[in-house]
Amino acid sequence: MRAQIRPGPAPAGVLAAPPSKSMAHRAVLCAALAEGTSRLSNLAHSQDIDATLAAAAAFGAAVEPGDHQARITGVGFPRPAAGPVDCCESGSTLRFLIPMAALTGAPVTFTGRGRLMQRPQSVYQELFARQGLRFEPAGDALTVAGPLQAGRFELAGDVSSQFVSGLLFALPLLAGDSTLCLRPPVESRSYIQMTRAAQAAFGVESRWLDQNTLLVPGNQRYTARDAAIEGDWSQAAFPAVLGALAGDVTVTGLDPDTLQGDAVIREILRDCGAEIHPAADGVRFVKRPLHGVEIDLADCPDLGPILMVLGLFCGGKTVIRNAGRLRLKESDRIAAMEQELRKFGGKIESEGGTITIWESALHAPQEPLDGHNDHRVVMSLTVLAAAAGLPAVIEGADAVRKSWPDFFAAVRQLGVEVEYHA
Repeated sequence: MRAQIRPGPAPAGVLAAPPSKSMAHRAVLCAALAEGTSRLSNLAHSQDIDATLAAAAAFGAAVEPGDHQARITGVGFPRPAAGPVDCCESGSTLRFLIPMAALTGAPVTFTGRGRLMQRPQSVYQELFARQGLRFEPAGDALTVAGPLQAGRFELAGDVSSQFVSGLLFALPLLAGDSTLCLRPPVESRSYIQMTRAAQAAFGVESRWLDQNTLLVPGNQRYTARDAAIEGDWSQAAFPAVLGALAGDVTVTGLDPDTLQGDAVIREILRDCGAEIHPAADGVRFVKRPLHGVEIDLADCPDLGPILMVLGLFCGGKTVIRNAGRLRLKESDRIAAMEQELRKFGGKIESEGGTITIWESALHAPQEPLDGHNDHRVVMSLTVLAAAAGLPAVIEGADAVRKSWPDFFAAVRQLGVEVEYHA
């Protein structure tokens, strides 16, 4: 799909944040592991969430999707999947489900698309090897087999928290207690806390013994419940930055006391000098002159692409640190954003996991932009063109279906002039 952004009036208006994709993944899996029927409301059927719903069904849950909701009757303990489990391009789906598959004791093959099967899985590969379990990557497929055993699991804390969350989902169902020992530094701690909160809502507990060690008691069972998915601060960052750069935007449906690490976008924008006000059921972001700051991305990696856009508009220099994991996402997000921002005349450099962006005199790109099959790249480039008031064409814009299928319709509500065609 091609999206064409045209210069228009200053973005303004009220926009509802989409449901949190991170919380939805977690709620779906807790419901699938519970005995009884759970009803999840305020659920967005993006490609990633639909992949997790289909995977839950593959492991035995009865899944009845509806309009912005799903009814899930869990099985209490995962059953062997009858065929390959397609995770599409969802890293959360794959990494959350690998330990669950190992509970069944039967071989399970996962498949994926895009860069999914090239994303690192060495953490699980090493853990499975220690228990003598099968872990066989083969091109665009991965086959694992258990049975997973309770015990002590040691893993690096500065890799994706998805590995920790995957183990947290599975270990409570085993007969014995387990401990997760995370070698510091522990990054993305907020995502671990989100998993624990979702589990607690479904009756499963774990606790920190110290800053780096989690105790996961065994012999637990998930309990069915009804739950509403909260608004997504990660996605809200796109209209938030748009308002702070170019207009007056209010984003509703956001929990100010959320565990989502990406809620730090409020503090980042405030540090840059943005005007931010609490509003009814949300937050208002208003344009003001901004200045560069230093940003630590360790606990909010998904904000990386939109923060690179922000840096182009901030006086002086913006430095983003601990961004190395951006190179292992749907695209190499650092390289992708460097390539596309330079088409606007953006001044940006990177070395390893450190990105430096300077305030730039921007111009309309002379060639189409490449979405790099990455939803966050596409949404960031849309914000850039709209905030700068520059025409731009984005190829591969359908990547937004991965997480926010209605993104372009949503920004139109703010006055952004955008056309998109298949």
